[in-house]
Amino acid sequence: MHEKQNSSNDHHEEVTLKLHKEELQVSKKRVETADVRVYKKTFTEVKQIMVPVTHEQLIIEKKIVNPNSDIDSQIETICIPLSEEHIEVTLNPTVLEDVEVFKKQCEELIQVNETLKEEKVQINTFGDINVIVDDQ
Repeated sequence: MHEKQNSSNDHHEEVTLKLHKEELQVSKKRVETADVRVYKKTFTEVKQIMVPVTHEQLIIEKKIVNPNSDIDSQIETICIPLSEEHIEVTLNPTVLEDVEVFKKQCEELIQVNETLKEEKVQINTFGDINVIVDDQ
């Protein structure tokens, strides 16, 4: 409270009250809520398949014939490899899928409820007093 005296003969007291009112002010700040790392990871798998391979050989059979004997003749075999297949494995990368990663700004409305205070003058009278309001 603040009191002022106008003059020494005047017993009039002046009181000044400062009334306050709360106002709502809204501000926003960005807060990181998640950290994301996007990367590719390679998984390995052992694949086993059976592949038939061929080879070519020259076979020479010699029969030794003994005309004086009743026993079967002897057979001598000679094998000469001529060619063979070798397995070649070629790995061909193919596109499995396209993955697109991007950021998107989304906006939503959030309701904010806050109770605001405002001070007003209240006059309490005691006794038989007639109050006159002068709106100037």
